[in-house]
Amino acid sequence: MSDEQMRPEIGLAERLGEPVTRDQIVGEWDVFQLKKGHRFSTDDLLVAWAAIDANPKATKLLDIGAGIGSVSLMTLYAMPGEATMTMIEVQTPSHLLARASIRANALTDRVTAIHGDLRDVTDRVVAEQGTFQIVTGSPPYIPLGMGVVSPHPQRAGARMELRGDVFDYCRAAAKALDADGTFCFCHASGDARPEPAIRAAGLMLITRQDVVFRAGQPPTISLFTCRRSGPREDRAPLVVRDKRGEWTEEYIALRQTMTTRGW
Repeated sequence: MSDEQMRPEIGLAERLGEPVTRDQIVGEWDVFQLKKGHRFSTDDLLVAWAAIDANPKATKLLDIGAGIGSVSLMTLYAMPGEATMTMIEVQTPSHLLARASIRANALTDRVTAIHGDLRDVTDRVVAEQGTFQIVTGSPPYIPLGMGVVSPHPQRAGARMELRGDVFDYCRAAAKALDADGTFCFCHASGDARPEPAIRAAGLMLITRQDVVFRAGQPPTISLFTCRRSGPREDRAPLVVRDKRGEWTEEYIALRQTMTTRGW
C-alpha cells in the first residue's frame, strides 16, 4: 500500500495546494480539514446535537452548506444504522475534503456528497424534495460589509454571506423537509434575522436556545429548531464553560450523547 493510500491527506494536500490534517471527530470516525482553513467547531457539534435531540430515530438526513462534513458526520454517527445522509456544499475544497472523509470512514453506502449550491436544493441538486426528516445547517452569519473578509477563500466562504444567508438556508430547508421534518441550525445570538427568516420560509420556531461559551458572558450563538407546525418552548441558555474555564456538567453530558451510537 502506498503512502498516499495509507495517508490520504498527503494526496489531498497536493491537490489542494496546502497542508491537510486528519482528525478524530466522533467515535472512531475522522474528518479531513485544511490545516489553515475552515475547521470544525463547537458550533458544528451543537447543531448536530440539536438534530439528534429533535429526532434520534431519523433515517433520512440532509445537511445544507455542509462544509467539510463535520455536522453531517456527527449527526449520522448517533442515528440508526440504516440512516443515510445527503450533504450539499458549494466550495470545491470543502467538498473534496468531505468526500475523502466519507471514503476514509467507509460511509460511501450511507452518505451522498453533492457539489452544488444549497439555493438550488429543489431545482437541480436534490431530486427527493420534501422527503427529509432532518435538515441541518450552519449558515455563515457575517453580512458583506460588516466584517473583514478572510484572505483564505474557504474560511471566507464559511464565515461571510458570500453564497446565501439565513433566509436562503430556511427556504432550502423548508423545500426539503417532509411533513413532520425538523430543521436545526445555529446563528449569531445578536442577529435579529433568524426568526423572520423562519417565518418567511413557512416554518415555525419550536425551540430557541442561546449558547453562552463562558459563564457570565452574553450568549454568542443560538440554536434554532423549526418545523412546519407545533408549539414553541424555548430552553434555558446552554453554558459551555464555567467561570473557571472548565466544561460544565451540562456540556459534558451533551458531548457524551454525541459519542453514543443510536444502533
